[in-house]
Amino acid sequence: MSAKKTVECPECAADVELPADVVEGEIVQCPECDVELEVTSLKPLKIDLAPEEEEDWGE
Repeated sequence: MSAKKTVECPECAADVELPADVVEGEIVQCPECDVELEVTSLKPLKIDLAPEEEEDWGE
């Protein structure tokens, strides 16, 4: 039986449901504020704001 995991969004404090098979480094989206979040740790389960992607101008 695999239950979903719930953590608090660091931006708006909403509950963010994560799949039971979530992996470290996975990017998820907050259902309330739409911010992208990165799973930074599985034990204990932690999420943080995802790093901004930088533009790649072919360098």
